[in-house]
Amino acid sequence: MAHYAIIMLIAGMGIPLLAALNAALGQHMGSPAAAAAILFVVALSVGATAAVVTGPAALLKAVDAPRHLFLGGALVAFYVLSVTYIAPHFGVGNAVFFVLIGQLISAAAIDHFGLFGAQISPLSMTRAAGIGLMALGVWVTQQA
Repeated sequence: MAHYAIIMLIAGMGIPLLAALNAALGQHMGSPAAAAAILFVVALSVGATAAVVTGPAALLKAVDAPRHLFLGGALVAFYVLSVTYIAPHFGVGNAVFFVLIGQLISAAAIDHFGLFGAQISPLSMTRAAGIGLMALGVWVTQQA
């Protein structure tokens, strides 16, 4: 299980990097939307390569997948477009602060209700306090 935590820690470290890099690219190009499109071309290339290397037959299963599961792509696009546009005006730290708060709220709801097949983990008072403490900690990092 430790390796899962390490991988997710590294993925989490990538979110502010993605925000800063794509915001800078958007400013350089003069278009947050164009920068997002470039990011998605690169992401598609990396994802497609990984899919082909690890088992291309799995791609065929997308045809039978419930259509609502594809909303994840729209959510990624919304995130990338919004952070690419907002980070240069609001700051990467502030932008990611609100992203983290949103993630805490959304993750708690998904786990509480077991949405999309997630393991159910009820939102107890202790868990809610822990999430609040995490949110407070994120907020404290933005005060200076």
